[in-house]
Amino acid sequence: MNKQAKGVSDRTSDIILVAICAVVLLIVAYPLYYVVVASFSNPYDVYAGKTFLLPSGFTLEGYKAVFADPKIMPGFFNSVKYTVVGTIFSVVMLYITAYPLAQKDLPGRKFLSLFFVFTMYFGGGMIPTYLIVKQTGLIGNMWSLFLPGGVGVGNMIIVRNYFQNSIPHDLIEASHIDGASKFRTFLSVVIPLSMPILAVQAVFAMVAYWNDWFTAMIYLGGKGQPLPLVLRGILIKSAASTEQAGMIEGGFAELNKLKEMIKFSSMIVAALPMLIAYPFVQKYFEKGFMAGAVKG
Repeated sequence: MNKQAKGVSDRTSDIILVAICAVVLLIVAYPLYYVVVASFSNPYDVYAGKTFLLPSGFTLEGYKAVFADPKIMPGFFNSVKYTVVGTIFSVVMLYITAYPLAQKDLPGRKFLSLFFVFTMYFGGGMIPTYLIVKQTGLIGNMWSLFLPGGVGVGNMIIVRNYFQNSIPHDLIEASHIDGASKFRTFLSVVIPLSMPILAVQAVFAMVAYWNDWFTAMIYLGGKGQPLPLVLRGILIKSAASTEQAGMIEGGFAELNKLKEMIKFSSMIVAALPMLIAYPFVQKYFEKGFMAGAVKG
């Protein structure tokens, strides 16, 4: 009787948890779905509330206006380049800082850890950082996007904790006994065993570099603009002046309609690559993040 009651209780708990997760998923996912639907809909119908589940007044004018800009494809390829290079650079920097700090026999380990943590709470700010980047000759250079924030200290601590708590020290010692150097052990033992946390940090870096337009605006100016910065420029240009509005058939109403279509379409164009890439590393995400979050 008790086992039966326990079974019923477990099923009830499962149903409640599934219902809660479904509600949370709906709350989180529907705004993105709404943007997708709105990007294919007539803005007037969007304002009228006719685009709840399916597009209303189906149109591709917003996407046509976005892709008509000649800077779109160069911006896309620039974003891909910055994201790939930046992700590799960030992950490498995390590994070469986190792994030594995970070794208890590292001289000055406590001081170095405090030094890194100090930078989480105190920084010079935008202007001193800009002056340093300028004096080092990196203005207009792709590396200005990566070097100033090369090591994310919070992420580095997560990776360090993963090394300390999820990789058996006996394996590392066995590798040394077999004659492997520390570098060989790092390549052949540590990296293969740390793929989950590597995938998590790669996702963090990919999303950050793909969406970053402000850093590029400061340091790159008009050269090598990434896609988010190009889309920002398109949105700004779509806010035409009074004289421009008078030259368009339909005046302000038609101009505002085009502006709204461009806004929704730009959101989808900017988010789609990350939405496509994420499922390929999703299976590692939860495992790696939870393992790296253990206090060490």
